[in-house]
Amino acid sequence: MMTAIGTLIVLTLQATHAFSGVPSFQARRMSVNTPLCASINSADNDAISRRDATIKLVATAVVASGPLSSTKVNAEDENNNGGRLIEFTVNNLDGEEGKTGSFTIQTHPEWAPIGAERFETLASNSFFDECRIFRVLPGFVAQFGINGNPDVQAKWRSQNLRDDPVRVSNKRGTVVFATAGPNTRTTQIFINLGDRNSFLDKQGFSPLGEVVSGMDVVDRFYAGYGEGAPSGKGPNQGLIQAKGNSYLESSYPKLSYFSKVSFK
Repeated sequence: MMTAIGTLIVLTLQATHAFSGVPSFQARRMSVNTPLCASINSADNDAISRRDATIKLVATAVVASGPLSSTKVNAEDENNNGGRLIEFTVNNLDGEEGKTGSFTIQTHPEWAPIGAERFETLASNSFFDECRIFRVLPGFVAQFGINGNPDVQAKWRSQNLRDDPVRVSNKRGTVVFATAGPNTRTTQIFINLGDRNSFLDKQGFSPLGEVVSGMDVVDRFYAGYGEGAPSGKGPNQGLIQAKGNSYLESSYPKLSYFSKVSFK
């Protein structure tokens, strides 16, 4: 029989392929290709690396094999230092038009100063308004951050950020940039939905903030479409990049989306 560590290695290799949102070798290197990876076909550097149910097995294997040593601090042990409160109003909760709610994210520049600044900049420029939460995997992540206007998205595609060191773990409610490899963060974001995502820490996914209220609303993002293409029947990130909300509204009308994003 394989040991827990041996099983973990096998599952990690499988998950790395699934996690990358990009159906390419580069995306496969990160189980959270954007987030955990972005679609390489669309030159998108942000798809949460498209991982499927296998990633959940990895998380289970990590727990079974024991805690990983780390010098990071827990999110609750870090005091906020200059962060902002940003409220997201959500439509299509549970996939039903007319069902709305809101949640609030607090940025933590003391965790990830580069990522927090970019997130605040995107919010201040109304980038997230009308954005669809196009990838929702219960117990794992909810991913968004491709603008509904392809022209707007194109302006950000090459504006990569340097990586922030991982200072806090990927716990439930933390907010993180998706990537397609080292120093490739641009606009795609994911919210951790479960408490078994600490394996993302060693892959370089650095939380920049956290949901401080309304996590019950986040849990109601519509998840019925499942994993994105090509691994599943959900939205294709390349087509989102190319066609924007016109593609999502016609093919995936139940997706939850942000009707308004504002600073508090």
